[in-house]
Amino acid sequence: MKLYLSSYFLGNDPAKFAELFGANKKVAIIMNAADTFGPAKRPDYLKKGIASLSELGLEGEDLDLRDYFNDHTGLAAKLQQYGGVWVVGGNSFTLRRALRQSGFDQIAPDLVRSDSLVYGGFSAGAVVAGKTLEGIELVDNPEQLPEGYEPKVVWEGLGLYEKSIAPHYKSDHPESAAIDKVVDYFEEKNMPHIALHDGEAIVVKT
Repeated sequence: MKLYLSSYFLGNDPAKFAELFGANKKVAIIMNAADTFGPAKRPDYLKKGIASLSELGLEGEDLDLRDYFNDHTGLAAKLQQYGGVWVVGGNSFTLRRALRQSGFDQIAPDLVRSDSLVYGGFSAGAVVAGKTLEGIELVDNPEQLPEGYEPKVVWEGLGLYEKSIAPHYKSDHPESAAIDKVVDYFEEKNMPHIALHDGEAIVVKT
């Protein structure tokens, strides 16, 4: 299993993400966490992601999970094309709904655990890799609902990483103050967790 869980974008040592890939350098960029904010910034967000991955010798392309909300079989076939995914930041609960409605949460974990797919993500993309989203409601609004998304909040994470992740900790980021409260919550509840400063990333290679 190969994971790259970053606080903010690709972090200070992005080459470690590229090193997780084998022959298949094709990467699905999943931007659904940002659907909460509307479509206006999506093209620039995608362009930046593709450019950053290209610098690492990786070939990024958009994979909009909304296209597979009623086509889980189609997503399973599509994911076979990629060597990895790069799941970007935004609202963790919006992202988690997209993972559920597309069937990603049923398909991708097995591919990751069998070493068929590298899982990389930052901020919300890192958060959902853990076991639970509990505590993240202190920084992300669970009730923000883009068009086409089911209202039920999904609290379970993908279960790829044992600890809850608090990104943007003590960083120059607008959410850092709220993340302090998230970390306090984790500590009060005795939840295993790791707080990441922007620039830091967790690398798992088993």
